[in-house]
Amino acid sequence: MKNFLNIKYLLSAVIMSLCVMTSCDDKSEGNLSTDLVTSPKSATQTSNKQAAIKFDKEEHDFGTLLQGEVVTYSFHFTNTGNMPLIISEVGSSCGCTVGDYPRKPIEPGKTGDIKVTYNSAGHHGFQSRFLTVMSNTNPAKTTLRIKGTVQTPDQY
Repeated sequence: MKNFLNIKYLLSAVIMSLCVMTSCDDKSEGNLSTDLVTSPKSATQTSNKQAAIKFDKEEHDFGTLLQGEVVTYSFHFTNTGNMPLIISEVGSSCGCTVGDYPRKPIEPGKTGDIKVTYNSAGHHGFQSRFLTVMSNTNPAKTTLRIKGTVQTPDQY
């Protein structure tokens, strides 16, 4: 029984060594291509067709709000890329914040707005909320921020 265990461990060690040796072989076909680094022309061609979103500003301060107040703000953007911009989703960090966005593609050079509505009911003190804009850009995620200070009626 002891010889069987020794053979089993020896066989396992040999198999693991073979796996390590073959995975480290420089001539394997799984190597990463360096084309984008060594050939700037192909790098340019790869990124030539891309939608790009540029916001006038990515943060808005509502200032001081009275608790229960519902406020809105529109984040204005431009598609600075050369492909149609498609916004697939706008998520928020809280149910009190809702983002409304264009559902149709935005052509290159054209503009649009993401309207955010914040309901301060039940909140007090400094508030900071985030909207996550998902689109066909690189990077695909853009974060927008709203903030403000909510005062209760007895503080106002």
